[in-house]
Amino acid sequence: MQHDYQDLISIFEQCFYQSFNTKLIKGGDEPLYSPADDKSTCHQVIFAHGYYASALHEIAHWCMAGSARRLLEDFGYWYLPDGRDAQQQKTFEQVEIKPQAIEWAFCVAAGKKFNVSADNLNGATPDTIAFKENVYQQIQQYLTHGFPQRAQQFIDALARFYQVTLPLNINQFPFTVPLTDEEVLTDV
Repeated sequence: MQHDYQDLISIFEQCFYQSFNTKLIKGGDEPLYSPADDKSTCHQVIFAHGYYASALHEIAHWCMAGSARRLLEDFGYWYLPDGRDAQQQKTFEQVEIKPQAIEWAFCVAAGKKFNVSADNLNGATPDTIAFKENVYQQIQQYLTHGFPQRAQQFIDALARFYQVTLPLNINQFPFTVPLTDEEVLTDV
């Protein structure tokens, strides 16, 4: 299945431009949320380099942000770039559980593979298995109790566009844990 960021721009605009005065914009190196100001008459969810996954991730953050946060650059969230120490990484992962769970649902609705991202290649080694387990548990919560309203609206629009069956269910979220070195050796 073809996944083109231009489709995401169009789907996002159909869902949210009129009601939230917000556009999805292809950007450069760093993603950013920029509220409307004297330079731009609309709010902008800017994703990196035209990467489809970056767009889904930034949309997930936007879908979680309340009305007051949507008036702040980058929603006023704390962020430290790649190179975080162990404690900073733990804090980062805690704030990323919900957006990455929503991003995973977006991927399922678009028929696209999801990869959890600890986003710390040059810092402390993250426990990606524990992080993915936390994201998976959040998916279970969302499937049981519902996604945030804008997230559900975007899930529905993606599923229509990519012809994915709704409602989403836990069987659509494969969760596999990589084998340990010992299991790999005994499995041969």
